[in-house]
Amino acid sequence: MAHTSFTAQMAAATGLDEQYIIPYGLDKAKVSLKALKSSDKRGKLILVSALTPTPAGEGKTTVSIGLAQGMKAIGKKVCLALREPSMGPVFGRKGGATGGGASSIIPGESINLCFNGDFPAITNANNLLAAVIDNALFYKTTRLDQNKVTWKRVMDMNDRSLRNIVVGLNRNGVPREEGFNITPASEIMACFCLAEDMEDLRRRIDNIVIGFTAEDEAVYARELGVTDALLAILREAINPNLVQSLEGVPAFVHGGPFANIAHGCNSVIATKMALACADYAVTEAGFAFDLGAEKFLDIKCRQSGLSPDAIVIVATIRALKMHGGVAKTELETPNAEAVRRGLDNLAAHIESAKLYKRPVTVAINLFAASDTEEEIAAVKELCAAMDVRCAVADVFGKGGAGATELAQLVTDSISDSPAPFECLYSLDIPVEERMSAIARNIYGADGVVLTKAAQKKLALMEKNGLTNLPVCMAKTQNSLSDNATLTGRPKGFTITVRDFEIANGAGFLVALCGDILRMPALPKVPAACAIRVDADGNISGMKG
Repeated sequence: MAHTSFTAQMAAATGLDEQYIIPYGLDKAKVSLKALKSSDKRGKLILVSALTPTPAGEGKTTVSIGLAQGMKAIGKKVCLALREPSMGPVFGRKGGATGGGASSIIPGESINLCFNGDFPAITNANNLLAAVIDNALFYKTTRLDQNKVTWKRVMDMNDRSLRNIVVGLNRNGVPREEGFNITPASEIMACFCLAEDMEDLRRRIDNIVIGFTAEDEAVYARELGVTDALLAILREAINPNLVQSLEGVPAFVHGGPFANIAHGCNSVIATKMALACADYAVTEAGFAFDLGAEKFLDIKCRQSGLSPDAIVIVATIRALKMHGGVAKTELETPNAEAVRRGLDNLAAHIESAKLYKRPVTVAINLFAASDTEEEIAAVKELCAAMDVRCAVADVFGKGGAGATELAQLVTDSISDSPAPFECLYSLDIPVEERMSAIARNIYGADGVVLTKAAQKKLALMEKNGLTNLPVCMAKTQNSLSDNATLTGRPKGFTITVRDFEIANGAGFLVALCGDILRMPALPKVPAACAIRVDADGNISGMKG
């Protein structure tokens, strides 16, 4: 495929002028931000979320792609807006993130590996700021207390050995304890994904808190005078990437913060670009509704003015069985009763989604070889009782053809006059009440408890005027609670906040709950061990 044919194909599919489509090889491109500024179109936004993840898998990205392909199949003009994969999970436990089977975006290997240089740019911008901080400490040109630096270096790889390190042990260094986060946990990533344009990104980087003085006064990135240098590194990355699904649905794939330690959504720019190029835009939020979707609604929508017109919650019979107490080794055995026991988890997410007053549809991601009619009927019975739509989606096996019923249900649910969008909580109430609103309404908790360390850190944030922000709850993705072992729908628990971090540039306060790590580890046998490359450079063995 020649460059011109790809740009022409995407121009025809999106309505973009070819001058705005910047080829990156034969089958992928970036799109100039000028294209967004030249359009005043606004399609309908569909948010895809899921029930609580299990080792059985839910296939949220696969369903998002399949749904978009199904909408195309029924004659709708549609675009996708998705996150970029991190190489940590690609080479670790999870594998890639480009969908699966007949519902995939291409070119999968390129998207999963340093896609168009975006993650390397974010990594380098983060680490330039880190290097300048240590340089300023060495020359004593900063107000920072060397023991109160909060900015960390990052890399886009899982590496437990870098979580806690000591830097500056060389002859000319300033020794201090430090550590690495994974790139999706960088505040540069969060700023990048919430920025509207380069000037907004500049403002956000300027406002990053990099640490505190000896007197506990906040120190900001703007004081180091390198914001423009960081912008220079990010100047091309900020243009959203454009690829397509196997069935030719345009896909803007841009940015990728994790949803348990950040806000878990693709960039605002990519979402708005998709809305400007189609009548419908399908996007997703990381992990389950309690993490990615809540943050999409209460952080991303609050800041950007976006609001979904419909919500889709993905469920699988396999995952429901696990929430019903079935071991992973027994998932192929029909067990409708276990599905019914697991439905409590799905019900919790449906109830949470309804709080935002948008139509909800449940998509049963079909595993054709093992799902039974009785098991599927149990899910449909719950949905009928809760007055939400439900459709089986055979998107892995049949692509868009397997999602036409789902596509029709979702589009039929969308109102031309939706109720005004409202976030779950107001910023006018205290931080503890904001967290309690999330914990009680979304997690089903009895309340929130702050450790003494968390109380002290919150007082520090309040002293510096850093708390008039939405809260990003950083907790396990494996449970509605902050205890990863509690599956299903836990009852009678509280959420314990052990610490706070400030993401002032991104525009949210991070509440750390449980043992959440900003640098994941590799499993005993990493997914990297299965990857093979032949003499022609073709890659095989990459999961997902």
